[in-house]
Order: sequence, then structure tokens, then C-alpha cells
Amino acid sequence: MADIVVRAENIVRDYHVAATLTRKAQTVHAVKGVSFTVEKGKTLAIVGESGCGKSTLARILTLIDRQTAGELFIDDASIDIRRDGVSSAMRRKVQMVFQNPYGSLNPRQKIGEVLMEPLLVNTKMPAAERRERAMAMLVKVGLEERHFSRYPHMFSGGQRQRIAIARALMLNPSLLVLDEPVSALDLSVQAQVLNLLADLQDELNLTYVFISHDLSVVRYIADDVMVMYFGEAVEYGTRDRLFADPQHDYTKKLFAATPRADVDSIKARLARKRA
Repeated sequence: MADIVVRAENIVRDYHVAATLTRKAQTVHAVKGVSFTVEKGKTLAIVGESGCGKSTLARILTLIDRQTAGELFIDDASIDIRRDGVSSAMRRKVQMVFQNPYGSLNPRQKIGEVLMEPLLVNTKMPAAERRERAMAMLVKVGLEERHFSRYPHMFSGGQRQRIAIARALMLNPSLLVLDEPVSALDLSVQAQVLNLLADLQDELNLTYVFISHDLSVVRYIADDVMVMYFGEAVEYGTRDRLFADPQHDYTKKLFAATPRADVDSIKARLARKRA
């Protein structure tokens, strides 16, 4: 039986909005009873329009936010911030890569300090070993040791996202949550970062939850896909099944709205221009 890294059972997240002079108090149901599992070494993609609850769910998975109801298990341990709080050991198990790589890096810290900081805070590792591990991680994500002493503004967007990925991996997490990690990058750079994530997953047997609205990216990176709509998981299944035969009306509309390049038409137009 496959190892399950993450198991979510009927996760609910409500937000209570206070009354104002022009509006009554109300409750916003951001996530409504969502359930899923993610096997070790696999990728679950969570897709849907802005406001569907994807990022709220990501904050719950990374133990930043608490669920209102439901059970969350990471490596078979039940996690409930409301009941237990969260230990530093558990926080090390889940790391996040954000959409904006520059905004997630301290501009006053050199890259080596950025990478060594998690080891300084969470372990008693000697300084020389921290430095060695940070250097090795730089190389693993496709950068060079000479980058160790540079600042974030000295790197391109794609390089900064590589640094953010390296930082997330420094503590050997059980789960990496990636919230729109390539949407701020140019298409060619997106492909490089996606290839890096795939290579790292193969090499390190990593487990990903990949938040995205870009179905072409999802089709490339995911093993399983969960479609969210107004806080609900309206469809959930393997990537191949879901793309080949979507069942829910919203999923069908989401796929139909995705731009697709008509290669034959493009070739025909180019041929006419040459004629």
C-alpha cells in the first residue's frame, strides 16, 4: 500500500466578517468540506478560478491558518491548530513556495543566509555544515556556488524562484505546497522551473500540492487533480481521466475556456504569407 503523506477529511474554513455601517455581520464559507489524499512522491494539483478557496486550503495545509472543522493528517499525525497548536517539528514537515519569488526573499539577506536560516532556527547544526548544505542545495536547483554571497535583486525571476525552492527544501520536508509558483514567470522560464520541480521530485521522492489556475501547467506536472468551485471540490481524479473525460459542468466550462493553440491554422497562415 502506498504511503500517504497528506490526508484531508471534510476540511472547512469559515471567516466571520464583522458588521459595518453599511453591511450586516456575515460568515464567508471559504472551504466547504474538502477531502483528498496525496501519496508520497506524487503531485496533487488544485485548480479553479480566483476566489474558489485554493489559497485558503494552501494556508491550512502549511499550518499558517486553522481549519474551522475537519481533520488534517500529515505523515499519519492529526493536526489541529485549534486543539494542539503546532510543534516546530511538525512545521518543518511542510514548506511553501509562493507566487512572487522576490516578495518571499529578504532583500537585505545574502542568498547563503537565506538558505542557512532555516537550519539555524530549527536545528543545532554546526555553522560549517550549514554552509556546506546550503552550497549543495544551490547547485541542486541549478545555480552556482558563486551565487552564495549575492543579494536577491541580483537574480532574475526564474533564478529567485529556484532560490525559493532551495530554501523550502533545506529542512527535508514531507510536503511542498506550491502556490502558483510559475505564474509570475515568462513562458520559457516557466518550463525550466517546472522541469526542475519534476527532476527534484524524481531524485528526492518529493510530494507536492500544486495550486494553479493554468491547466497547461497542471497537465504537465500533476498526477491527480482536484477542481474547486466556490469552496467545494466539485471533481477529483487522476489527471488523465479528468482531462479526457471531465464530469462536472464547471470542469467542462473551465477546460473550454482554456486557450488552445490551433497549430494547423497557424501553419496555414504562415504558408499564405510566404506565398
